[in-house]
Amino acid sequence: MKRRLLWQIYPAFLIITALGLFLISWNVSGLMKTFYYKEKRAQLENLCRLAGPSFLEDMEKGDYTHIQTLCAQMGRLTQVRYTVIDLGGKVLGDSEELPEKMVNHFDRSEFQTALTGQVGSRIRPSETLQQEMMYVAVAIQTDAEPIAVLRTSVAMTELQATVHSVFMQVVRYGFLIAVMLALLSLAVSWKISRPLELLRLGAERFARGDLTHRLAVPPSREIAALAESMNKMASQLDERIRTIVAQKNEQQAVLSSMIEGVIAVSTDGKVTSLNHAAAEMLQETAAHAEGRTVEEVVRNTELQQFIHQALGSNEPVEGQIILHENSRSEQYLQSHGTMLKDDQGRKIGVLIVMNDMTHIRRLEQVRRDFVANVSHELKTPVTSIKGFIETLLDGAMNKPQDGKRFLEIIARQTDRLNSIIDDLLTLSHIEQLSNAQIMMEPLLLHPVLTAAVGLCEIKATEKKMSVQIDCDETAKVIANASLLEQAIVNLVDNAIKYSESESDIRLEVVQNEAETLIHIHDHGCGIAKDQLSRVFERFYRVDKARSRALGGTGLGLAIVNHIAQSHNGRVSVESVVGKGSTFTLHLPN
Repeated sequence: MKRRLLWQIYPAFLIITALGLFLISWNVSGLMKTFYYKEKRAQLENLCRLAGPSFLEDMEKGDYTHIQTLCAQMGRLTQVRYTVIDLGGKVLGDSEELPEKMVNHFDRSEFQTALTGQVGSRIRPSETLQQEMMYVAVAIQTDAEPIAVLRTSVAMTELQATVHSVFMQVVRYGFLIAVMLALLSLAVSWKISRPLELLRLGAERFARGDLTHRLAVPPSREIAALAESMNKMASQLDERIRTIVAQKNEQQAVLSSMIEGVIAVSTDGKVTSLNHAAAEMLQETAAHAEGRTVEEVVRNTELQQFIHQALGSNEPVEGQIILHENSRSEQYLQSHGTMLKDDQGRKIGVLIVMNDMTHIRRLEQVRRDFVANVSHELKTPVTSIKGFIETLLDGAMNKPQDGKRFLEIIARQTDRLNSIIDDLLTLSHIEQLSNAQIMMEPLLLHPVLTAAVGLCEIKATEKKMSVQIDCDETAKVIANASLLEQAIVNLVDNAIKYSESESDIRLEVVQNEAETLIHIHDHGCGIAKDQLSRVFERFYRVDKARSRALGGTGLGLAIVNHIAQSHNGRVSVESVVGKGSTFTLHLPN
């Protein structure tokens, strides 16, 4: 487990402080002990030199009793042991013991040193007092010749007690200093680690994405430079990330608004991104598709092969793909594949762009169907007219009854041909009109419906059918009166043609906030579900034979569809085979 910087610096400071104080205390204690011993030795030497002349007179007289008395007196006064030893090592006087009880001191090292004229000093146990003593011996001289040796001594217990007292004082003061240094070390450690801790907290905020945060600049030059560098880094990162996000959003907006499907695939065959159009084409979601293989995302084998072909080629590739949305619907795609490169020119994948050509293909199919249908519809009456004219020319005109019948057929075919041409011209005229060219105005809907029904009244009467209008007389709609009337006429006429005699047709108007709905209900033969989507195509007939027999041109519902679109509306149909149909005009309010 990683420790905080404070607890890495502070213990080191404590150890260094404790070790330093220990070494200082040990050294000071040793120096104090040495100094005190030297001072005590010098004191004992001075006492010897001061007391020596006092014993010289007694030594010359041979008054050894007075020497003993003088040693005792001086010992009591100075708290120091005095011993007078003759040159043979015999003790002549001692302040602590009777001389006759003491052994010969000739072999004492301090005594031997004093005989040479130097100061003898030793620390050793005393045989008399049975404790460790410090001895200092000085020769008593006359005419530069030693006649005896005066020795002073003190017990080492007193010296050691004094040294111990000094050592304890050093320890006490050292402990106080150690406590003060420990607190100071803690403050210094905190002062060093706190700015770094703040830098760490700031770096964590940067890592969480808060790049607007700025670190406080401490007074320390080195840490201040680091804080300023991190602030500058955060500012630059924030600017770059904003730029990247803006570019990404712009790119996403461009890709999302494209009607072309765009798929980016990496060299390992995984989808890195796709736009909304591509997701709809593949019936996937971008979040679910990204990071998955092509085989998991694309379920069309042709598109899979095209993507792998693009991955294996260094040149742009093109192809046409057919996506089967369901069993009845197909989607035609014009696909382009090009190589993706990084900033160093290395291939990192391919970009697939798919253009939906379904609408164009369907328009082309409608155009082909229209050309075929219009050719067929025009050719049929023309062929019939030509055939009967040739029959008349061959002699039928000489037969009045046959000639009249053939001319009536030619007249009907001519009327049919004229109806087809009129409907084509009407359809072309409506297609060429823009919304701005169509005069829109608020209209009362009931009069328009009444006028349209009136135009179809003769046909309805012939089939003994009634047309009912269910419309509020105050209902209004914004429309072009003539175009709307024509649309209603076409729908009512269609209902009359394909409904059984003596049935009813009902026009119903429903208005809401958004649009006005004009329903035309009939009880005709109905339309199968698979044909509902095509009834508004030009020349499309549900029952071709019946439609021609009834005189239909196949353009009526197409005209209604275009009129509805010119009003920014639409037309819809609901039907049940054998029960009838309901055509609805949706007009915006």
